Amino acid sequence: MNFKSSKDQSSRDPDGTREKILDAALDIFSHKGYHDTRMDEIVEESGTSKGSIYFHFPNKERLFLALVDQFANLLERRVKDAIEQQEQGMARVRAALQACLDTFGRYRRPAKLLLVQAVGLGNLFEQKRMEVNNRFADMIRVYLDEAIAVGDIEPVDTEVVSHAWMGAIYGVVIRWVYTGEPEPKRILSALLPVLLKSVGYEDPHEVT
Repeated sequence: MNFKSSKDQSSRDPDGTREKILDAALDIFSHKGYHDTRMDEIVEESGTSKGSIYFHFPNKERLFLALVDQFANLLERRVKDAIEQQEQGMARVRAALQACLDTFGRYRRPAKLLLVQAVGLGNLFEQKRMEVNNRFADMIRVYLDEAIAVGDIEPVDTEVVSHAWMGAIYGVVIRWVYTGEPEPKRILSALLPVLLKSVGYEDPHEVT
């Protein structure tokens, strides 16, 4: 499952070797788990060479973290696509949250791999998780600031709110990828109104 669009292919890698390696790694990690996967298996699955893998990724941890970045890039693209047609304000905030939850729902297997198994990487993953969390909190903060500027909501501390929202989303999504419950539709219908009401916004839409 390739998270990256064809437009993102680097001219320095015309054969797409890096993407072949990432695709193979995601498939094997998903089936065998991070700790039971060997680099030689990724070499075989990707149809590349050991030299090619170590050229792009110095070790298995860096390869895994590259998958985390790739999933985060996918999530960011889908959020930006979702808000593109929306006017500034809470419509963008709502669209961004819905796109985020929809993306986790569509890509449960890689989400489970990248969010759950990654915990075993310790501090290295925690640093990456914090980096990704900050990245998306900053994005939410921008949309909230826009909503305040256009008068959709009263002024709030958007830095604190955006990180609180990310914590709520992360907590529910982690439970879902572990257990399969609650299903994404329930998450969306229950969590989205709560988040919006937390900044004093009554959502005119009904999630069905």
